[in-house]
Amino acid sequence: MSKKILIIDDSALMRKVISDIINSDDRFEVADTAKNGLEGLDLIVKNYDKYDAALLDVNMPMLDGPSVLRRLQKSPSKLPVVMSSTETTEGAEITLDCLSNGAFDFVPKPENVFELRTEEYKQRLINTLVAATNADAAFSTKTVDKPKEEIPVRPKSEGLAKAQAAEPKKEPIKHEIYKGPVRSKKGNKLIAIACSTGGPKSLNEVIPFIPKNIDAPILLVQHMPKGFTETLARRLNEVSEVTVKEATDDELIQKGHVYIAPGGKHLKVKKTPEGVKTVISDEPAVVGLKPCANLMYNSLIGMGYDEITCVVLTGMGADGTEGIGNLGKKENIYVIAQDKETSVVYGMPNMVAKANLTDEIVPLGSIAKAIENNVGVK
Repeated sequence: MSKKILIIDDSALMRKVISDIINSDDRFEVADTAKNGLEGLDLIVKNYDKYDAALLDVNMPMLDGPSVLRRLQKSPSKLPVVMSSTETTEGAEITLDCLSNGAFDFVPKPENVFELRTEEYKQRLINTLVAATNADAAFSTKTVDKPKEEIPVRPKSEGLAKAQAAEPKKEPIKHEIYKGPVRSKKGNKLIAIACSTGGPKSLNEVIPFIPKNIDAPILLVQHMPKGFTETLARRLNEVSEVTVKEATDDELIQKGHVYIAPGGKHLKVKKTPEGVKTVISDEPAVVGLKPCANLMYNSLIGMGYDEITCVVLTGMGADGTEGIGNLGKKENIYVIAQDKETSVVYGMPNMVAKANLTDEIVPLGSIAKAIENNVGVK
């Protein structure tokens, strides 16, 4: 059974092109479209169980995307929402706010109609909807969907009133529950983190909880396009003890610093007389990924570290598994993976676990402490 998608976008052209892309895949069907946020919210309020996901534009008249998302957070609807975001500094700020406030993921909106019709945009859109709706599992097994919990359909005015009045319920992340092993010992160490879908929000529960005197530098690959990682780095830096920055080429990596791969570029390292330095590469995407965590992990071979702590967080796909496997054949590694229950998408951490590469599988709220216990502080 195909998944039903709601498109909310004020551009008639965008609605048409995106509908054509989605309808071209047998796993999906565009059930409805809305030309502004208020119209889209009305459709969701009146049809709680009709849609499997919504694609929501950021900038719209009457009610913008973030406002729709905030109201949905206060409503009974648990609809996965994918933001359609502009590749601007302002767009990146708004998108990261949306991801922190319940959006499942985002798809960058191309600047012109020609880019809309590229295979790259099509695949990113479809792959994101697959992850949001678990379409592959439903489509491949061809089983009848389990009945959803029935939610009473309310009249338009009552539904909107309740959506505006109710407070969202958020489960706090617990950071005091970790009781894993303390393995830290002196030596030359490095931490390498990989994440994708759900990563920006999850990183807010990891990076700010790493102590400033952590005894290792940190490399981080978060799957993001150009224009978003600089904003992500700045926002994380504002709330963290460690220094967080978007990586630049040929800089000496230092303990207590987090270097985020620039969106649309690969992050690797090289050994120099001064120490290990960053390499920002513009080589082609690897299986559609740029940055790619496998390239980062592969580049760590032969860098002279006594131990490399590899951390794999939420994300679709298998990026990181091959690279960590290659790294483990040559270097001393310790692998920490996020567990299924706290992952937005249990793809990347699941694949590294299935490959028998993990030393620990822990919930999101325990990742920072697990890193500290393994690496230690200086």
